[in-house]
Amino acid sequence: MWRGNELGSSAQCECIATGFDALDKELPGGGWPCRSLTEILQPQPSLCEWRLLGASLSRIVASGGHIMLVSPPKHPHLPGLMQHGLHQHQMVWLDARTPAERLWTTEQLVKSNPAGAILSWLPQARPEQLRRLQVHAQACDSPVFLFRPATAQLDASPAPLRLLVDVAADWQLSVKVFKRRGPAHDQSLLLSSISQSLADVLTTRLLQPSPFAPALEISRVRTLGSSVSTAQAQRLVH
Repeated sequence: MWRGNELGSSAQCECIATGFDALDKELPGGGWPCRSLTEILQPQPSLCEWRLLGASLSRIVASGGHIMLVSPPKHPHLPGLMQHGLHQHQMVWLDARTPAERLWTTEQLVKSNPAGAILSWLPQARPEQLRRLQVHAQACDSPVFLFRPATAQLDASPAPLRLLVDVAADWQLSVKVFKRRGPAHDQSLLLSSISQSLADVLTTRLLQPSPFAPALEISRVRTLGSSVSTAQAQRLVH
């Protein structure tokens, strides 16, 4: 039981820490739920998936699990994944071509209850198809992540947890938890998504490039041979 003005608990279901303390505080149970669907919506595919899930997936593979990928739109960037402790031999890529094949493959994986995590790209799934997946996911000990377009946020979905994710300035992700077991969360979270190994070797300018962007753009305008004043250049870049 949980009250509508309180976060739901996951006492009967295991949760996996996201790697972001601020996000864990906003999720029922304090992490990604198992035995349930999690929908991650974004403006375009292959934009935020690995930056958002990298830390939690590394925990899963460290305990012997594998990452099941159903029809990712782009080949994962292995050097980048290695920054999160993920390697090629820990992933299983299932290349289902049509929407029906992707849905069937995802359903079979969920029903098989594999050790690890299931990541599936289902941009065209209908509510009744997602409802069937959610029923099967309730018996799956692994977290199940579905990636769908941002426009799907207006569609009905049985997934108990739904997030809208986009990139932000300075290696950050903008994450809005717009559906969860508990009160609505209206504001977006800004999460630093750079791996520690990469942060250790980057300069301050590269870690926070946004404060330097106007100056760089003004310099570019001057380099092009324009005779505009500094004030005019500032107006151009803004």
